Amino acid sequence: MNNMEFNKIFAAVLIAGIIAMFSGFIAKNIIHSHEMEEDAVAIAGIEGASGGGPAKAAMPEPVLHLIATADVAQGEKLSKVCAACHSFDNGGPNGVGPNLWGIVGAKKAHLDGFAYSDGLAGMGGNWDYASLNKFLWKPKAYVDGTKMNFIGLKKPEDRAAVIAWLRTKAGSSAALPSDSQIAAEKAELEPEVSEAPAEGEAPAEEGAGEHHKG
Repeated sequence: MNNMEFNKIFAAVLIAGIIAMFSGFIAKNIIHSHEMEEDAVAIAGIEGASGGGPAKAAMPEPVLHLIATADVAQGEKLSKVCAACHSFDNGGPNGVGPNLWGIVGAKKAHLDGFAYSDGLAGMGGNWDYASLNKFLWKPKAYVDGTKMNFIGLKKPEDRAAVIAWLRTKAGSSAALPSDSQIAAEKAELEPEVSEAPAEGEAPAEEGAGEHHKG
């Protein structure tokens, strides 16, 4: 290799090094990264940091006030999806899931001989209307480790219809939800709404509107 070729190679290496250093300088001092102000995709049930509060789990809408007037025929239609795993007639056999005759008001995990999940077997309590609403909304969210792979019914009208139909599968012996039960479910599941004064209206003060006699 003669001196001319060596000088060319040396010059090329030197220029490449200078370009690399200059590029790093630009990247560090001119280009600034920006943090995202909010998530690109909102995740259901998670409250953003801007909310100022802790993460809050999603909950189903209340349905007890809908059951008395729910479309029972629609509930029967929707239940056909469940018939692949459950039977609904009195004395019907267990399948992949247990027989559901008389399930409204029945004790949870009440059938002898059916292998319930540990989460359901240890839960206790009865299948009241409020429990059925939560379970039908998202079984895996209500019962930890449930074997049921059903994704759930997201529309409150659909859940109310299915529950109303299940009520008929015990000769309608289960009483309709009482006013106190309806109120209790709404208090638990409906979000709290703080009353704010109308635009341009000052907050009410104690004693406002009173007239003092002189």
